[in-house]
Amino acid sequence: MKVLVTGAAGFIGAALTQQLLQRGDQVIGLDNLNDYYDPSLKLARLNQFISHSGYTDFCGGLEDKSLIDSIFRQHKPDRVVNLAAQAGVRYSLTNPHSYVESNILGFLNILEACRHFGSEHLVYASSSSVYGLNHQMPFSVQHNVDHPVSLYAASKKSNELMAHTYSHLFQIPTTGLRFFTVYGPWGRPDMSPMLFTKKIIQGQPIDVFNYGNHRRDFTYIDDIVEGVIRTLDKPATADSLWNADTPSPSSSSAPYRLYNIGSHHPVELLTYIETLETCIGKKAIKNLLPIQPGDVSDTYADVSELMRDMDYKPSTPLDVGIERFVRWYKDYYKV
Repeated sequence: MKVLVTGAAGFIGAALTQQLLQRGDQVIGLDNLNDYYDPSLKLARLNQFISHSGYTDFCGGLEDKSLIDSIFRQHKPDRVVNLAAQAGVRYSLTNPHSYVESNILGFLNILEACRHFGSEHLVYASSSSVYGLNHQMPFSVQHNVDHPVSLYAASKKSNELMAHTYSHLFQIPTTGLRFFTVYGPWGRPDMSPMLFTKKIIQGQPIDVFNYGNHRRDFTYIDDIVEGVIRTLDKPATADSLWNADTPSPSSSSAPYRLYNIGSHHPVELLTYIETLETCIGKKAIKNLLPIQPGDVSDTYADVSELMRDMDYKPSTPLDVGIERFVRWYKDYYKV
């Protein structure tokens, strides 16, 4: 296939691109290489595959409609994986406009291009943050997600609604994946694995929010990529059992699907820190703090529907994933 991957220099995008290239797909990669975090890490990820004969690189943002249209017009991708977005919950408290430009306007440009130039399947990144004030565990795609607690979460919920509209009006197969706390080698510097590892190694205190009482459904990058590819290979179809009187939120009479993608195994934050300490070989100095605005206390993914439909089986234990991450960190940063 010829696959457009937006956010190709990002954490998940780069790992996905490499797997698609390895199995023989052609990949058109798009990334704006912005400075939300260190662009040198994005360039290092990109350098792993930019010279591959099956890869075509573009630099730019989703909000540039003329660029998006020209990529679709010139390369005619069979399928699209939209991972590009303004990420981060806390950043959305101080920079809300960037989320509207990238996550709303940018996603609209992708939908419009899929509509006018044709696409067999659009897979896009949603987030576990859409569950917001919902405390019913594990989080299920059948649960209500109408009470987000950050603009980032609201933008991801908006993507799901926009995708359904286009699936309904124009019969574009769309699948949204709600990612749960992805970690692993080449991860984002603004996420806790990188932040904690750096400070533990340097002997600096780590900020532990909610006094360490968080639980997170940590999901290793390889398990995420496997789930994305399995989903990409199986375009969404209309649900023949869907009933407007008792509507399922995760499917539709249109070719539209939503799935959680996680490990289905929540871990206490303090247990996660202990695992990091063991792999690093050094104890953390903990600065215990209250929960932050926009945060949720727990995440726990019910992935039964993804397992049923895609034969998805997350298989990387936390201690194995953290050990691989720490090994990569020490090698990349020459510790």
